[in-house]
Amino acid sequence: MVKDLFERIQNNKGPLGKWASQAEGYYVFPKLEGDLGPRMQFHGKDILNWSLNDYLGLANHPEVRKIDAEVAAQYGAAYPMGARMMSGHTKYHEQLEKELAEFVMKESAYLLNFGYQGMVSIIDALVTKNDIIVYDVDSHACIIDGVRLHMGKRFTYKHNDLESMEKNLQRATKMAEETGGGILFITEGVFGMRGQQGKLKEIVEMKKKYNFRLLVDDAHGFGTLGKTGAGAGEEQGCQDGIDVYFSTFAKSMANIGAFVAADKDVIDYLKYNLRSQMFAKALPMIQTIGSLKRLQMLRTMPVLKDKLWENVNALQNGLKEKGFDIGDTNTCVTPVYLEGSIPEAMVMVNDLRENYGIFLSIVVYPVIPKGIILLRMIPTASHTIADINETLAAFEAIREKLENGTYKQIAEKTTVDVS
Repeated sequence: MVKDLFERIQNNKGPLGKWASQAEGYYVFPKLEGDLGPRMQFHGKDILNWSLNDYLGLANHPEVRKIDAEVAAQYGAAYPMGARMMSGHTKYHEQLEKELAEFVMKESAYLLNFGYQGMVSIIDALVTKNDIIVYDVDSHACIIDGVRLHMGKRFTYKHNDLESMEKNLQRATKMAEETGGGILFITEGVFGMRGQQGKLKEIVEMKKKYNFRLLVDDAHGFGTLGKTGAGAGEEQGCQDGIDVYFSTFAKSMANIGAFVAADKDVIDYLKYNLRSQMFAKALPMIQTIGSLKRLQMLRTMPVLKDKLWENVNALQNGLKEKGFDIGDTNTCVTPVYLEGSIPEAMVMVNDLRENYGIFLSIVVYPVIPKGIILLRMIPTASHTIADINETLAAFEAIREKLENGTYKQIAEKTTVDVS
């Protein structure tokens, strides 16, 4: 008997989906209103927002809003129409690629419509069934999904663990010698959940011993790290050793789109083999010209990154001084680790939003181990020291309620009102 395909879906909503009736519209898929920035509205109340990836504060910057409006008025939302390879190419696409390549110190670059699909397609294009992939076990979902398409062998190494990296490179080398293939090593410049930088310098050093190519997803490093903002490779002094550099526009550039940069022969190959771009409509002019403006601001307005790091240091130092565990983050991503159950976490976040006006991302099992609550904050250049002080005071209050059992008692006795 053939089962109904949807039977599994109806009976098992998944580890996160099972919370949908309680969580949707409030804890997940929240509706934020007002101008993008630190102060917005949520369920009719003013909130202090720590959940936007707008690192440099460009999302609502007047110069950015102006150029976006002008481009929209001139070109509309559709231009250019069609797939870029066949009918959707302009001088502005080429100009943006040239400037991005120069900025991240690579020979060439290629625009991508979206970061997620772009990374999936890059991995698919770079390897054949004879090649071996070695990647960090804590890689972003876009990397994991790209690796899933691979028909050859792949190995994961323990997160940021040099010994595990080398062990798996040895396994990959032995396997590649048998298949006649090569090795693609994948890591992130910044791991967006915990905030650690990938160990790029050490990985590049391993290239002296093992023959592999290095692909780095630097979505959270681009614009925030390095002397010029060119990312984690610049920060660690090893940008030359990154063979394929990738970043999205969705973080520091406050836009839609992404890019990949490498030697010209690699980019030329990807242009003609990257399926997510070959069969997709070209990046619209609003995003293309808008990103040119954002990149110009990133290059010529270092005060944006300076202000970002002033806020990052104030927030992270303040949390540590008050005894909070923020792990070993060495980037803007600011995680706060607390002990508690998912119901306690829901009560806590409800309290933060309703009584303290603080909005941030909450991460629980299965993304992190059971019994841990991760409150993830993204400081931006738009935040103020007053915002930080307000948040630190709120965190002290909720920690006390978590530790004295207040949230546990509420979770046991009531269903959180999210209406």
